[in-house]
Amino acid sequence: MGPGKQLAAVGLLAALLAGCSFGPRPDFDPTSVPNAVPKPVERSQYGNPDSYVVFGKRYQVLDSSVGYDERGIASWYGPNFDGKRTSSGEIYDMYKMTAANKTLPLPTYARVTNLENHKSVVVKINDRGPFHKNRIIDLSYAAAAKLAMLKKGTALVEVRAISVGEPPSPDAVAASEPAPASLPAKPRIYVQVGAYADHDNALRMKARLTLGAVGPVRVRPAMSNGERLYRVRIGPLPTVDAVDALTKRLAQLGIGQTQVIIP
Repeated sequence: MGPGKQLAAVGLLAALLAGCSFGPRPDFDPTSVPNAVPKPVERSQYGNPDSYVVFGKRYQVLDSSVGYDERGIASWYGPNFDGKRTSSGEIYDMYKMTAANKTLPLPTYARVTNLENHKSVVVKINDRGPFHKNRIIDLSYAAAAKLAMLKKGTALVEVRAISVGEPPSPDAVAASEPAPASLPAKPRIYVQVGAYADHDNALRMKARLTLGAVGPVRVRPAMSNGERLYRVRIGPLPTVDAVDALTKRLAQLGIGQTQVIIP
């Protein structure tokens, strides 16, 4: 099986589970699991093709993880995959601090912060996924437990690639500590349906969305690479379930290219 086909086969498995209701070992204590420790690694011989296709969509694997910093929705995968081979060739262990990502090189170390409670962990990304719409990372059971997201199954997170020898972020709160009372309010979630250089095009999209009664639509100007763009966004949305429902509604309206935005 070639790298692309192998990736798709493994990725399909990771895509099917955004959370799991099965219990862990009775003696499992997530607080006893240490963060992954970044160390010099070579790119895996498996899981790093230039690109691969899952569910008819092509994903481009990044040449480097340097500078990667993204906010979005995290999910987790557990017992159904424990002991199975990951896209990097390693064996998945749900009790270790690992994760899956669609485009980062394998392996990559990353700090994942739950934006709702500011708990933070470091994981080794060694697998591909999740391929569920609107998700940016699939965490191991242990990592999800430390981020206090098992019950909900999802969390709003920031994923930031880290380099070997890089000191911990000074503003990161340890996963075992409660979030301080001074933390900002719950982050807002938007769905962006486009960014247009032409203001009139943005207004036409807004009118189309308003006609479709999808929720509050706003057009906001922004600068990107020296170019003024007009971003069309829907929201804020109250929950991940609302985001998923909106994405399905937009697909029915023929709008399939969307992006979750957490400012």
